[in-house]
Amino acid sequence: MSAAEATAEVFVTAFKSLKPRQREAVLERMLADKELSADLADTLALEARRHQPRQPFRQALKELRIKV
Repeated sequence: MSAAEATAEVFVTAFKSLKPRQREAVLERMLADKELSADLADTLALEARRHQPRQPFRQALKELRIKV
């Protein structure tokens, strides 16, 4: 296990041990921080698409231009 994975494990274990209201307070603070909020949104978007088939970068750009 890498140092980053170990740190994440400690953080998640501590977060899970909190009471529901305490968890909510932590999440609210994370979402109030612009950088953390953007990181969370990016991570959720990546996880949602993790199992989708890959496509060439130029094709993805083409689709984004059409949708924008």
